[in-house]
Amino acid sequence: MKKIYRWEPWFFLFFGIFHLHRIWALIDRESYASFWLGVMKSKGLIYFLLMGILSVLCILGIVTFFRERGKNYWWRWIYLCGGAYLLFDLFAIATGLDFWQKLLDKMFDTQSSYWNIIWGFFILLGGFVFVLGISLLIKDRKDRQSRS
Repeated sequence: MKKIYRWEPWFFLFFGIFHLHRIWALIDRESYASFWLGVMKSKGLIYFLLMGILSVLCILGIVTFFRERGKNYWWRWIYLCGGAYLLFDLFAIATGLDFWQKLLDKMFDTQSSYWNIIWGFFILLGGFVFVLGISLLIKDRKDRQSRS
């Protein structure tokens, strides 16, 4: 039987909010880019706290995907694909991979004609996973009520 773990809706709600904060990038390009480039380059407390939370959530999701093999919901593929991407992203930033740093520099180029497309995509992604988190929260609560 398929089961939604209690943490799963919160996983998507967290990632949704994390991506939705990028609305800031559309409002004030300079301060958004300055803040995140500063966080990534300084590798201070915010960086390690965020990196730790994101890593743990991605690993938990990937483990769940493989543990529930054969009875996964469609959205658990997000754990595998999105988690693998994010873990690579965090690794590349932490180790300073040159090609990744060049990509980030282009993504955070406030003069780029692609700025709104890049950050708009992340905002749409955030909206999608946030709504998914809400729907999983509702489904999980209904399932728990029907079992009691």
